[in-house]
Amino acid sequence: MQPPRVFTLDEANALLPRVRELMGRLQAAKRELDSLGAELDTLLGASESNGHASAGRVLVVREQTAKAAAALDGLLRQVQELGVEVKGIEQGLVDFPSLREGRLVYLCWQAGEDRVMYWHDLDAGFAGRQPL
Repeated sequence: MQPPRVFTLDEANALLPRVRELMGRLQAAKRELDSLGAELDTLLGASESNGHASAGRVLVVREQTAKAAAALDGLLRQVQELGVEVKGIEQGLVDFPSLREGRLVYLCWQAGEDRVMYWHDLDAGFAGRQPL
């Protein structure tokens, strides 16, 4: 495994337009996958309780779910290939590995923020965010 890409603050901010676009697509893909999963659960529950779920609809929703999961996975890989770590799809939360005072930390960005304005230690997570 290769070491993580390390970003300066300027590099992280320069990459934000691409990250924003990918995170928006990731959030939409996750909503679609969640919706399809809920529909599939409902269909399978109906089939168990009364045996009348439409087998054809179950197959269609399973196929759509598999495609949605593959799309989500592909988008996650695109973000990871940038060297950025997705920490929360729903929140639009990502971390950029960076060096601060000679140690590896994360520059932290959340959807809705204009630029990267926070950092935290590797083990601190979102709750440990500190202003830059």
